[in-house]
Amino acid sequence: MTTSPDVTVRGPLARPLHDAAVLLDRQLRHVVRYPELSVLVMGVPVVLLLLFVLVFGGSLATGIAPGGDRGDYAAFVTPGMMAIAAITIAQGTSTEVAMDASGGVLARLRTLSVRPGSVLAGHALGATLQMLVAMTLIVLVAVALGFRPGAGPLGWLGVLALTTALSLAVAWLAVAAGLAARSVEVASNYALPLMLLPFLGSGFVPVDSLPGWLEWFARHQPLTPVVDVLRNLLAGTPADRGSVLLATGWCLVLVAVGIWSAGRLFTRPRSAPH
Repeated sequence: MTTSPDVTVRGPLARPLHDAAVLLDRQLRHVVRYPELSVLVMGVPVVLLLLFVLVFGGSLATGIAPGGDRGDYAAFVTPGMMAIAAITIAQGTSTEVAMDASGGVLARLRTLSVRPGSVLAGHALGATLQMLVAMTLIVLVAVALGFRPGAGPLGWLGVLALTTALSLAVAWLAVAAGLAARSVEVASNYALPLMLLPFLGSGFVPVDSLPGWLEWFARHQPLTPVVDVLRNLLAGTPADRGSVLLATGWCLVLVAVGIWSAGRLFTRPRSAPH
């Protein structure tokens, strides 16, 4: 009996990709079925953007550029708000993964011929798509507040590539956090430390305006090079090659850590919460 070429070529990859697509479709159906949750998590960074630009922007803009206005500060703060948008979505993702784990959904999937990577990829890809939508919304709101991007076609392509990498990194960390949490309540708070990183970096003020010890941390934490490169890409100004490599490297490292951690935690027996 001869083996069909289609089976030998497509078989090893077709099943995991099909499983991941099915579970991604499940996540997207949840988004459509419960739009209130999506509006809530996407509304947080929008409200923060409005608050910082309309309330604080007039004062903070002068510290960024002499004679700067709220539009200038909107241009400066938009990349940081894009990072905030990804992190708020991650908070919901951690909660959803923890709910699946505590509700027995993941336990049932373990008994089926579904690869662990496909199960977890469904959550991560669903979160990534939501993050990209939220980041796009942030840019549109910033434009309405006076931000005028100077990016050309290649610049926008770079923005898309870097925001996708950042979204995947944060999404996989969120999946791992949801699996590590002992309860849904704990999972909902795991993203809070990440929420501080844009504030303790270059997201809202230049890092050289921070105290010495905090400036050192801001320059060496993962989100600072990502935010800096996004700011340059959106403005249409050349980005430092070292910063581009550093931002890309951080995203790749965080994706790898998230995937490795999530894979280990998925196969770990889950004890009942006390």
